[in-house]
Amino acid sequence: MTALSITLCGCSSNKVGNPFFSEFKTPYGIAPFADITIEHYREGMLKGMEEHKAEIKAITENSKAPTFENTIVALDQSGKLLSKVRGTFSPLSSSNSNSETRALQKEMSPLFSAHYDDIYLNAKLFSRVKSVYDSRTSLNLTKEQAKILENIYKRFVNSGAELNEAEKAKLRELNKEISMLQLDFSQNLLHETNNTFVTAESIEELKGLPQANIDAAAKMAEANGKPGKWMFNMQRPSCNPVLQYCENRELRRKVYEAYYNRGNMNNEHDSKDICAKLVSLRLEKAKLMGYENYAQMALESRMASTPEAVYSLLMQVWEPAVAKANEELDDIRAEIRKEGHDFEPAGWDYMYYLDKAKKAKFSVDEEEIRAYLEINNVMQGIFHVANKLYGLTFKEITADVPAYEPTAKAYEVIDRDGTTLAIFYSDNFPRESKRAGAWCTSFRPQRYENGKRIIPIVVNSCNMTLPNSEGYALQSIDNVTTMFHEFGHALHNFMRDVQYSGASGVERDFVELPSQINEHWAFEPEVLAVYAKHYKTGETIPMELVEKIQESAKYGQGFATVEYIAASLSDMDLHVLTEIPENLNVMDFEAEKLAGRGIPSQILPRYRMTNFSHTMGGGYTAGYYSYMWAEVLDADAFEAFAETGNIFNPEIADKFRKHVLTPGGIDDGMIMYKNFRGREPKIDALLRNRGFR
Repeated sequence: MTALSITLCGCSSNKVGNPFFSEFKTPYGIAPFADITIEHYREGMLKGMEEHKAEIKAITENSKAPTFENTIVALDQSGKLLSKVRGTFSPLSSSNSNSETRALQKEMSPLFSAHYDDIYLNAKLFSRVKSVYDSRTSLNLTKEQAKILENIYKRFVNSGAELNEAEKAKLRELNKEISMLQLDFSQNLLHETNNTFVTAESIEELKGLPQANIDAAAKMAEANGKPGKWMFNMQRPSCNPVLQYCENRELRRKVYEAYYNRGNMNNEHDSKDICAKLVSLRLEKAKLMGYENYAQMALESRMASTPEAVYSLLMQVWEPAVAKANEELDDIRAEIRKEGHDFEPAGWDYMYYLDKAKKAKFSVDEEEIRAYLEINNVMQGIFHVANKLYGLTFKEITADVPAYEPTAKAYEVIDRDGTTLAIFYSDNFPRESKRAGAWCTSFRPQRYENGKRIIPIVVNSCNMTLPNSEGYALQSIDNVTTMFHEFGHALHNFMRDVQYSGASGVERDFVELPSQINEHWAFEPEVLAVYAKHYKTGETIPMELVEKIQESAKYGQGFATVEYIAASLSDMDLHVLTEIPENLNVMDFEAEKLAGRGIPSQILPRYRMTNFSHTMGGGYTAGYYSYMWAEVLDADAFEAFAETGNIFNPEIADKFRKHVLTPGGIDDGMIMYKNFRGREPKIDALLRNRGFR
């Protein structure tokens, strides 16, 4: 049982007082997780909304003429209690969910929707904001002040402030329903990921599977009341090794179909109707707001700006990616023939035979490489890169520091001048209460109070391979890449330094630049020499293996790129609709659209629509393309280092920190990029990195 699930069953808040109603008396002001009950969260959210409403009322009814300070700054600083409670609850509801947290999410979702509608549809409040905005040229504002004013004004407009009362009432209904459906989708997916199992009855079925994965499957079966059997759930550390290593084709098929059909099983957790309804409601909202389709509305505030720009980028890469995937399929067919078979490969054969083809071409064995990628050593490699680039050091802290999860480690992040820059939690392992995937979040973002910088409390939450029977967690190349990726987001959070919360965010399609550029250092030879140590002998990874990693790095990019772009296209295709087809089945729609673009039948989108959390759960709706958009930036940006002959070039690193990591959203993304690079990015580096040129 996790720490959170214990505390959430604790006593009533009336006995000990609600921790949220006073300053946290803990090191670094971290939430005292063990003292917080589910009722504390509920009570804190309700009171937080009450206080926020009172603050909004004070701004609205201020008898003085609207000014930047009494309206814009006051808005930016309002809702602190609510932010404090939600900032603690939200990360935990993703990583340590249980029936109580899920019930509270459902209870609060419509209340939050109504609460924020009350703010952004408040005509008197918008009138004050507009008054300040209209006089902005005469206010002598700093760049950051001008940006927060613009952001707040646009937020009101984009939230419906200029609609008439009947339209506002309709928008409220739509926002409430969309919010609830996104939550229903996310809760369905959590259940399907952790409670969909494929069971092997005999050890013979597992031939080829590494022993560590066999042991983990046996433990999962025992935990689920089936001792003597082997079970796999749909978390990637559990199911992916079956697809990559298991010789049993039937077991691979069962795992493949179970994984890709999460939310599409016609059971009580089926999400097809939820997805169709979400697409319909989002379109209705977009039209209410004056747009032709939802993607048009969503992209207006992003770097891409228009659906046409997104499709243009994706299709530039799609054709060479499909061509490369078809080359890989020829290699797979050759491997199948080597074994004496003559069947046409299916989706559940791709990873297995591609791994064999990779070994045949490059003599590279990922299992051999895993022995040098123990998770604690990988973390030291990640910290080494941050130190070499930005002068950061990391001190693990244990004494008296609140822990929300026993396996999560906490670190003090110390800047090169000796000051504490942030607190960092590394939460790497899957558990039943954690959703799938990997993400970066925070318990507290960077902010200022009374002129003092309040340090952020940042979390990387991943689902990496669990420790084996000897206690060593040996990771795949993909897992190491993911760890470097999420830590890039953490660096962005550590280093952001803005005075106003409303100026902290960057465009959705810029946000992946800091994460994706950090991946580039993961397998550089001089970085591997630091952290890639054999988990038993301590031997540094041999140069021969390093060379094999480098030589084989681009192999499989056809598959990886096609599955990613396929998901991005599916996301866009649904959200550029201007009319919803009758009886829309999102799975059939997805398949039909992709087949028309020539996708190989052996490749499905990385996420099919009923398990596509990025778009159906919210956050990346009409935005999954962002990873590819940002890859144009990150590939081009890393070349700024490589061109100098020093991947740790201090001058380039300082420029990246100054112009990309620190400013928050004070400048637009393209301005920040050009400030760093001196020009706009080119797509050439991306195509070279993926082996398409």
